[in-house]
Amino acid sequence: MLPKSKVDHLEAGYTGPGLTEQAAQHYQTKYGANVIPETRRRPLVGILSRMWGPTPWLLEAAMLFEFLLGKRTQAFFVFALLLFSAIDGEIQEQRAQKAVGTLHRQLTVTARVLRDQQWQSRAATGLVPNDIVHVRAGDIVPADLAIISGTVEMNEAALTGESKTILKEPGNTLYSAATVIRGEALGRVTQIGVKSTYGKTAELARTETAPGRLQKLLFNIVRYLAYVDIILAIILVIAAVFRGTPWQELLPFLVILFIATIPISMPSSFTVANSLEAKKLTQEKVLVTGLTGIQEAANMDILLIDKTGTLTADQPKVGRITAFGPFTPRQILQFAVTTIDDTAADTVSVALQQAAVAAKLTPLKRTAFTAFDPATKTAQAMLAQATLAQRLILGSPDIVAANATVPANFRQELTVLTQQGARVLAIARQTATRSEIIGLIELVDQLRPDALAAVNAIQSRGVRVMLLTGDTPLTATVIATQVGIGARIGTLADAAVTPLAFNGFADVYPQDKLKIVKKLQSLGLVVGMTGDGINDAPALQRADVGIAVANATDIAKSAAKVVLTRANLADIVKVIDSGHRVYRRMMTWTITKLSRTAQLAALLTLGFVFAGFFPVALNLIVFIVIMNDCVTLTLGTDRAWPTRLPEHWRLGHLAQIAGIFAGVWVAVGLIMLWFYLAVAQLSGAKISTLMFLYLIYSAMTTIMLTRTRDHFWEYAPSKLVGWVVFLNIGLATVLALAGLVTAQVSWVNVLVVMGIVVSATLVLDQVKISYYRQTGILGTEQKDV
Repeated sequence: MLPKSKVDHLEAGYTGPGLTEQAAQHYQTKYGANVIPETRRRPLVGILSRMWGPTPWLLEAAMLFEFLLGKRTQAFFVFALLLFSAIDGEIQEQRAQKAVGTLHRQLTVTARVLRDQQWQSRAATGLVPNDIVHVRAGDIVPADLAIISGTVEMNEAALTGESKTILKEPGNTLYSAATVIRGEALGRVTQIGVKSTYGKTAELARTETAPGRLQKLLFNIVRYLAYVDIILAIILVIAAVFRGTPWQELLPFLVILFIATIPISMPSSFTVANSLEAKKLTQEKVLVTGLTGIQEAANMDILLIDKTGTLTADQPKVGRITAFGPFTPRQILQFAVTTIDDTAADTVSVALQQAAVAAKLTPLKRTAFTAFDPATKTAQAMLAQATLAQRLILGSPDIVAANATVPANFRQELTVLTQQGARVLAIARQTATRSEIIGLIELVDQLRPDALAAVNAIQSRGVRVMLLTGDTPLTATVIATQVGIGARIGTLADAAVTPLAFNGFADVYPQDKLKIVKKLQSLGLVVGMTGDGINDAPALQRADVGIAVANATDIAKSAAKVVLTRANLADIVKVIDSGHRVYRRMMTWTITKLSRTAQLAALLTLGFVFAGFFPVALNLIVFIVIMNDCVTLTLGTDRAWPTRLPEHWRLGHLAQIAGIFAGVWVAVGLIMLWFYLAVAQLSGAKISTLMFLYLIYSAMTTIMLTRTRDHFWEYAPSKLVGWVVFLNIGLATVLALAGLVTAQVSWVNVLVVMGIVVSATLVLDQVKISYYRQTGILGTEQKDV
């Protein structure tokens, strides 16, 4: 290899000793670790907080009302429902935090620090005041630093909300959690942890708290159910007035009617479904920083993929070297390696150094040197030659050609190289009299071994993959064609008008990626994006599913909702499949919630209108709500499978299938009620028991029906769901046979109710399949069992 310093020029130029390890330990004992202690809420406080709010107030009002009316048993059950929901919600939140909390252990900000006169990479949590730290472009500043040497451009949006860059020079302060956009600097740590300006080293494990699409839809569904309840409540009041029913009897049922509509268990069930998948993904080396990223993956229509470092290995090799005029390819390579910093570790510098070593070339002696500047896209070196002052300029062909004379065959040679998908560097020699391009160097970036298979796997899930790259359209076309994305590559102007007419976009700057994401979202599409660089962060944060790849910078990881920890693009498929499983579980919850609520409310209302009394006792309704919620909570653990198409919430279809279930169950229930009154002439207490059994049995089979679009027996539920369904059926049966909490009924009556429910279930199962076939939904599923 070429001689390479162990430290770069800034580190080499610093003559201070830095801290010793012993001194650092002393400071850490005095000031503590460079972290913000996690504020963990005590479980009891969490439970009590869940008993305060609009929903708990309604339950508490119902409980107080029942107690004042002397119905202490009902009041106790309402309190049990409230307490159960609060305790379970706190338990599920703690589990979710534990699942996502893995990120805090795996995504740690590192810092380059001078200790014992040696530059070392260490976790930023170990920094102490007076440490000497080196920061470069792409780094998150790990603590408040006073600049000693170097100049950097900073993004302090985390502090000020302004994304414009700020120039920082020696004597200025770099604030914790700000981002280095360009340049590098050495700084002395002034404040750490809770005393730093920002208050945190970097918040890399942000859990998304704003409701995602799924949650908003669920709340809308419940809102619509409330409208149904209002209509039914009006009917009840009118019927009660005509029948002369005391308001003391009617009001508790109205309250319970609304209680049955409230999604008491929805937040817990939703959290269970997401945290379960987050935990599985963590085991698969995919880290989830925002739980909504999982559910949005099921709806993802388009995935924007960066080229360099994602589809390609980002380890280019020097390929063909074209020399112009009297120069040879060996001379061009020697000139090129002279212009780079021998301590740099970027891919271009490494490729040139490796090629020079293989050719047994060493850099020429230089008197001045300017490292590669991303703003000018060039690097320069002044050669130490007494006869003729020469400056070498290495950089982008278009940039170099703008200020130099080009050979006659320059454009022809450049086109030949770029058509092969290669990145090309131009080198020019500048003297006192002229500046001319003397050579071209091809940098061949090989496709990652898994790129083609990964793109195919993502596309097999119905997700359209589009390429974004800052390279030329020719290069982008070659790469996009090789991985199966397509050959139609457009520009930013095309993306602003008809983005869906193209397979990708070239000559895209970081700020352009954000514009493309917004444009696609404005078309109603769910957009995913992969990225690795600091400048990808805005687009990653804006995307519905922001995915940081394994080699991403800290800021890119902090902006994304999903972080891949392995260099395996196919891991994105695991995120998509997890999203489908969450969608499947919550779709089951939605349909059953719609169906069961409408069934219960309609049966109570119509039963009162036609029979003059509520067919189910108040305390049994509370039992029904609690037992149904027990199953609802377990749905987050149910077995589920991905589909091969993006999922989209079709509220119309969900309402229709739920309406079919509810309509059939209500019709059967009213027939049973008529039979018990007119034919069997049972007492109101026994009718209440049998209708309670009917509601429990039908609710449990409805869950089994909605889990799959095929026959319900073709795909078994999870053990937990199966056991809770079985226990609910068993408990309801025991209560009815033993006469506990309700009137006792015979085995014959229980078996008849079971037979009716089983028969109706088989009919509904066939009706369900026919509905899905007619709507074209059936056939999109492919079970991975």
